[in-house]
Amino acid sequence: MTKRIGIISDTHGLLRPEVISILKTCDCILHAGDVDRPEILDQLRYLGSLYVVRGNNDRDWAEKLSVTLRFKIEGTEFFMTHNKKDVAWDLGTAQVVIFGHSHHYFEKMIDGRLWLNPGSCGRSRFGGEVTMALMEIDNGNWNVRKINFSA
Repeated sequence: MTKRIGIISDTHGLLRPEVISILKTCDCILHAGDVDRPEILDQLRYLGSLYVVRGNNDRDWAEKLSVTLRFKIEGTEFFMTHNKKDVAWDLGTAQVVIFGHSHHYFEKMIDGRLWLNPGSCGRSRFGGEVTMALMEIDNGNWNVRKINFSA
C-alpha cells in the first residue's frame, strides 16, 4: 500500500496554511527539527503519524524530543536528525537520511542512500527558498518531490 509522507523542517513557529493543506493529504509527517513551539506539534499530530527530532532552536519544552531517530515506514528504513553533523557514523541499513538546519533543500543519492534536507517551510531565512518534500513509498520503492512556496 502506498504511503504518502510530508517531510518538513525549520518551521520556526510558523505552519503556513499551504503546508498544512499538503500535510492533510499525508499518512505520515516527518519534522527534522527547529519546531520552536509545542503548539506546532499539537497541530501536526492531528494530521497523521508524526516523527520529530529536536533542533538547535527547540528549547526547554523540547528536551524530551530525541536528537536522532531511526524508524521504518512501509519497509523503508529512515535515520533523521536536525543537523547533518549529528548523522550517525554507522547508519546500518538506513536507506533514507533526513536532516534540516541549513534551510536549503538538498536531495542526493550517496553510497546507495537518499540524503534529504527538505529545506525550511517556515519563515524565509538566509535568502533561501521556502520548501518541503513529499515522498511516496510503495513496496520499498520511493519517489520524492520538492515543493516550493512563495516566501
